[in-house]
Amino acid sequence: MGAEPRREAGGSPVFTLEEVSRRGSSREAWLVIHSRVYDVSRFLAEHPGGEEVLLEQAGRDATESFEDVGHSIDAREMLKQYYIGEVHPCDRKNEGSKDPDATPGSQLSSWSTWLIPLLGALVIGLMYRYYMLDGKSS
Repeated sequence: MGAEPRREAGGSPVFTLEEVSRRGSSREAWLVIHSRVYDVSRFLAEHPGGEEVLLEQAGRDATESFEDVGHSIDAREMLKQYYIGEVHPCDRKNEGSKDPDATPGSQLSSWSTWLIPLLGALVIGLMYRYYMLDGKSS
């Protein structure tokens, strides 16, 4: 591999998306999740969804695919052992949050878990009240 990778102020190696894109094979499979770079080469054979799933995403930003699947907390913890660095700041998308555990998708789902039932209960309560008052006045 040649030269020493660049490092962020925090000491983590920094990779461009171009560098990551050159590592998209079964020999060397890197992917990006929430602006962090992971070398999942050792994990290909162990992945529960099969190595094809990882190879399809290897060499690019797999954040959306990773979140769409809804990986468990254990899977997110496992990622830590494959972490090799960060995406160069110039290549990062504006995600709005620096916390990889607080992704837009997870924030939306946490809101919807209580907001949708609350709205449903409100509508049912209003309908019940309307029909009960309407029934008493007739």
